[in-house]
Amino acid sequence: MSPRRSYDQYCSAARALDVVGDRWTLLIVRELLAGPRRYTDLHADLPGVSTDVLASRLKDMERDGLTTRRRLPPPGAAYVYELTPRGRELLPVLQALGAWGQAELGERRPTDAVRAHWFALPVLRSLRELGDVGEGLVEVRLEEGDFHLYVGAEDGPVYGDGPAPAEPDARLVLDTGTCVAVGGGELSVADAVRDGRIEVTGEGMLAKVLRDL
Repeated sequence: MSPRRSYDQYCSAARALDVVGDRWTLLIVRELLAGPRRYTDLHADLPGVSTDVLASRLKDMERDGLTTRRRLPPPGAAYVYELTPRGRELLPVLQALGAWGQAELGERRPTDAVRAHWFALPVLRSLRELGDVGEGLVEVRLEEGDFHLYVGAEDGPVYGDGPAPAEPDARLVLDTGTCVAVGGGELSVADAVRDGRIEVTGEGMLAKVLRDL
């Protein structure tokens, strides 16, 4: 395990960066906000990270109290990594960082990898900005794939890759351009629904609230 590096500054921001300032650390947190993940799953959804660096970061994060590792019971019998409560507290940090970085996104470059669930946190932030829309499971369908959100979740996963594991309270269908505009604050969810850029289906209260925006 690598020794902890420090800025040696008596400042809360510097102390925070001592823990999460290394390359890849916050992106690992982004992936683990979806719930427990196997090492192979993390590696697949973090294109560009080497196996050595990923293993090192996970060990550092476990040492610093951000993650834990546990073995699944049979028939899974695989090790998974998951966030501790301390690690989950980084959700608003990632959302704020994503909002700030939206201006840097621009057009997708030919070398840019993309995963549908990378849009989950910006969409979740946009839904929360609507105010009290209630709680529930939301499925989002894009050209790149599907992901789902747990709106109002206090514990457990914030989002998940792929279709919702059960019948969602609301299902949103939109194109990637609309998703980027909504996530970046250029277009509100309410305006996108009213303009027909987001199709809302479902019988849950959350779907009804969204349709009435």
